[in-house]
Amino acid sequence: MTPTAQSYYVRHDDTHFESTIHAQGAWNPHEQHMAPVAGIMAHVLEAFEARPGLRIARISYEILGLIPDGEFEIVTSMVRPGRTIELVQAELVAGGRIAVRATAWRLQTSDTTDVLGIVDQRMPSLKHAGAPVNLAQWPGGYIQSIEARALPDHAAGSGRVWLRTPYPLLTTEPVSDFARLTGLVDTSNGIATRVKPGEGGYAFPNVDLQVHLYRVPAGEWLGLENSVNFGADGVGLTSTVLHDVDGPLGRAEQILTLRKL
Repeated sequence: MTPTAQSYYVRHDDTHFESTIHAQGAWNPHEQHMAPVAGIMAHVLEAFEARPGLRIARISYEILGLIPDGEFEIVTSMVRPGRTIELVQAELVAGGRIAVRATAWRLQTSDTTDVLGIVDQRMPSLKHAGAPVNLAQWPGGYIQSIEARALPDHAAGSGRVWLRTPYPLLTTEPVSDFARLTGLVDTSNGIATRVKPGEGGYAFPNVDLQVHLYRVPAGEWLGLENSVNFGADGVGLTSTVLHDVDGPLGRAEQILTLRKL
């Protein structure tokens, strides 16, 4: 893992990458955080056999185990081709196994402003947010790489936070706002935890990340408006409305495994 870096990842060739300290995970020092992993996989999927008039509307990430730091490969494939709808896949392979599998639906775009309707309410803007949120309860290079500012009603189990990062996913090529902001979404499970990590002997990692976008994200800041629910049988759920400075743009879900340490 690159100890000093200006980005989350270094690209070695068309399919091979290496994580830097900024991608370091929170649960284990030798793993990657899922947030930048989601971003780099979104970047690769966005470029894979891209065609004008189609865009990614949903990405489903399945976390198949610990995501090792260091070198890895992203292997892409077409699952379901189509003229107006297609399903593409990316697999992050590290240490001889698939660590994360992502599938993305690309849908045809068209002008539908005559029926535009958004139920999700706009989150208060950044000017209403206070001082940076102290995320010191979480270790790891990724958490140290981001800036988080909470709105006044931010609370355990129900958070409203604006996030940004000064680091690009890659320094050697352009990365869209879509991929860069997707690389912050997984942070939602850590911004308004019901218990501090390890408090009371519990961990609560997510085993998936589902991102649905009814609008393409843009800009520097990502807004996370979440709710965290813990069930009585070891399963929890973090649900999030996603925002940028122009308003709500989609939703994310993370199923959690509640584990006694």
